[in-house]
Amino acid sequence: MFELSLLCPEHRVEALSDAFDALEALSVSVEDADAQTDAEQALFGEPGMPAPREGWLRSRVTALFATEQAAQEAVRLLQAQDFFEGCSVLGIAAVQEQDWVRLTQSQFDPVEITPDFWIVPTWHELPAAARRSIRLDPGLAFGTGTHPTTRMCLRWIARQCGEGDGGQKLGRVLDYGCGSGILAIGAAKFGAEDIDAVDIDAAAVQATVENAQANDVQLKAGLPDQAQGQYQTVIANILAMPLKVLAPLLCAHVAEGGHLVLAGILERQAQELQEAYAPWLRLQVADSEDGWILMTARR
Repeated sequence: MFELSLLCPEHRVEALSDAFDALEALSVSVEDADAQTDAEQALFGEPGMPAPREGWLRSRVTALFATEQAAQEAVRLLQAQDFFEGCSVLGIAAVQEQDWVRLTQSQFDPVEITPDFWIVPTWHELPAAARRSIRLDPGLAFGTGTHPTTRMCLRWIARQCGEGDGGQKLGRVLDYGCGSGILAIGAAKFGAEDIDAVDIDAAAVQATVENAQANDVQLKAGLPDQAQGQYQTVIANILAMPLKVLAPLLCAHVAEGGHLVLAGILERQAQELQEAYAPWLRLQVADSEDGWILMTARR
């Protein structure tokens, strides 16, 4: 395989990406050409929403082709187009053949949540210290334990349960926006028996079902309308914007004496979340990691 790399301004990214698609490129990626320099720019977007911009002021667009001839032909055709103005060819390079499955797997090691609670990919041995574990492989659904928000939610579950009857302490559990189902599975590992895991994405629901089966735990996974009544523990690891919109719905699901646990929130967003939830519950920062915070409230 051969990799063709171009340098282009932001307003040319979409046209080049479409052109590569028409030229049957195997893949196309866009990166900040100024990454790792003082000119690097952050570019964030919300899941399910259009990207705020198509690319960076100086974008590096890379396309993968099966043969060097196909990459060279792509250059010839692109240079003849009006939309190539302002763009330049960085080069064509052979891509070393690799065992991509093994390479991908090597990037995911067991993740420590607490000293005796771990998330372990199926191709790894369980750490000797793991008294509890979740077996979970990276997939399409969010939640592999590598992100701080997931780790903080699981830490909260572990600390809430302590050494006592975890299932009783957690009570009836709702994992709203379950992704891979990792938080619902974590609750089950600590003894919770009545668990609803819901998501707007059908692929996430299916991933949750499969991951629960792989971990030999029982839960009910479905679309959001499956969440009915009140719960002793309501967990939502999403992002600040949808969490604000969902405030009345999530609070309505929290039973008397129950806990609300929210993640996907940046440190600078704490006050706006507190204000959004103030009519129902008093949110407080319970944990923080790498610029992210965990916020909790009790009815």
